Amino acid sequence: MPHSSDSSDSSFSRSPPPGKQDSSDDVRKVQRREKNRIAAQKSRQRQTQKADTLHLESEDLEKQNAALRKEIKQLTEEMKYFTSVLSSHEPLCSVLAASTPSPPDVVYSAHAFHQPHVSSPRFQP
Repeated sequence: MPHSSDSSDSSFSRSPPPGKQDSSDDVRKVQRREKNRIAAQKSRQRQTQKADTLHLESEDLEKQNAALRKEIKQLTEEMKYFTSVLSSHEPLCSVLAASTPSPPDVVYSAHAFHQPHVSSPRFQP
């Protein structure tokens, strides 16, 4: 039978005796497994750390969102209050009664908004 020259044949000619090769292969296999185990452990730790960071960020964003929603609600209530005050004040306003242009043409002067008798519940002490 002719001798084939594949790579496995050439590796046997350069390797140590079979008994010694098995033990060095076992050592390398154990080292590779240990190295892989450590790498997998580090990867899991990084993944856990990333998940923890995302969870904390999510909680922080939820708190910010709740605070902003609360502020929107307060500002909406304040806007309703001022709209009501303005609506009740317009019929009594001498500045507006003196001029009778159509509502889009009305220009309010700075002093027209300064009404000491009008106060917001938000700004009261």
